[in-house]
Amino acid sequence: MIKIYHNPRCRKSREGLEILENSGKEFEVIKYLEEIPTEKELSRIINLLNISPIQLVRKTEKIWKETFKGKELSDSEIISAMVQNPKLIERPIVINNKKAVIGRPSSNIIEII
Repeated sequence: MIKIYHNPRCRKSREGLEILENSGKEFEVIKYLEEIPTEKELSRIINLLNISPIQLVRKTEKIWKETFKGKELSDSEIISAMVQNPKLIERPIVINNKKAVIGRPSSNIIEII
């Protein structure tokens, strides 16, 4: 089943949700600020995306700039930071079976559904 890691306050995330709604396919919405992924889940998502953990971080977020920017962090420390501060997780993330994309731009979502 298709999953979208969604933040209702984010315009790009709402655009991604709309694409899924219009697709006619079944999907699950995970509001990741409320249902925070575990480190294991986030590691799995990063592997599906085929990126490094730092590529999933929203580096413009205040918490990143004030707490983490400029520090040498291991991949596990970056994942831990995102779990502790889920606002740092780039959005939306859409997973379809063993494929995943970050929905920026939204057209990325169309490619995997």
